[in-house]
Amino acid sequence: MQISQVSDAKTIKDFLNLPRNIYAEDKNWIAPLDKDLEHVFDPKRNPFFQHGKCTRWILKDQNGNCIGRIAAFVNDKKAYQYPQPTGGVGFFECINDQDAAFELFSTAEKWLKEQGMQAMDGPINFGENDTFWGLLVEGFSPPSYGMNYNPTYYHSLFENYGFATAYQQITNHLAVKKPFPERFTKIATWVTNKPGYTFEHFSRKNPDKYISDLMEIYNDGWKDFENFVPIKKETLQESFKQMETIMDEKLIWFAYINGEPASFVVIIPDANQFIKDFKGKLGLIEKIKFVYRRWKGVNRMRAIVMGTKSAFQKHGLESALFIKLKEYVLPKNQYDELELSWVGDFNDKMLSIHEATGATFGKRHLTLHKVF
Repeated sequence: MQISQVSDAKTIKDFLNLPRNIYAEDKNWIAPLDKDLEHVFDPKRNPFFQHGKCTRWILKDQNGNCIGRIAAFVNDKKAYQYPQPTGGVGFFECINDQDAAFELFSTAEKWLKEQGMQAMDGPINFGENDTFWGLLVEGFSPPSYGMNYNPTYYHSLFENYGFATAYQQITNHLAVKKPFPERFTKIATWVTNKPGYTFEHFSRKNPDKYISDLMEIYNDGWKDFENFVPIKKETLQESFKQMETIMDEKLIWFAYINGEPASFVVIIPDANQFIKDFKGKLGLIEKIKFVYRRWKGVNRMRAIVMGTKSAFQKHGLESALFIKLKEYVLPKNQYDELELSWVGDFNDKMLSIHEATGATFGKRHLTLHKVF
């Protein structure tokens, strides 16, 4: 076997094409767009390069066939918040061969050690955790946009190398046309009518305001979680820029208490239903199909992230946001399912909200950890 660093057009092509062979017989897999993957590795477009570094490799067999790939990265803002300095690996794809997987893992580990790391998490993203994050171990159905999908045997490849579960990522599914439980509706209705409580959806006419509000809420609401790093406005601006082509501004809602930003939910139409047969490409034909399918609409949404300021986390704001969302969605008679993804098993409050809506279990991903 021969491992090579991705450094030119040929190795980039091999890196991008490998999954198309791995998943050739898997009808559930939907190829991420090549451009989305390359965005991660582009220092000019990925703001994480401002405080980190990243590299990647491909692995070939004795006949020159590409049989594996992996990326490794260091995020300086998070690496030193652990008991050991911790880097990351991701974008792992490999044939069902333990030796090949070990070659990929050990190459990444060696590079991370050279950067001063003493442990690694994986499979994760060199970016925010809303995309390309976690190893799928339960719920092998077609993934929503940005969610990792992988063969069942990957879990053994990781564990046999010494990775252990750091935490579970739970995704639940909500049937849109099914009425909310009575108690949930009662609380939500009471909250929406409280004096001083107002609700607004995102507006493209004033995106900076809502991005600033989201940042304020997120950084307050998540600050007490372990290893939390405040999100930067530039990162959010880049994320919203990427969502622009599929965004429905009336699926992104904010709650205010006496004018103060208090809670939010960001939901997007599931773009994987637009691109499911594109095989990662976005040429002229694919763009025409994309425009048509966007006009026609899809029947699934994905909730990317929710957040509530710590002072308002027992005010029932999340329930009210779901009611506002449903007031818009139901008359459209378009959506059947809302995927609530993903929530760490450490986030009891958010899992309780999922349960209160009547959502049912959908998928389980793992974030794994290995100490060198």
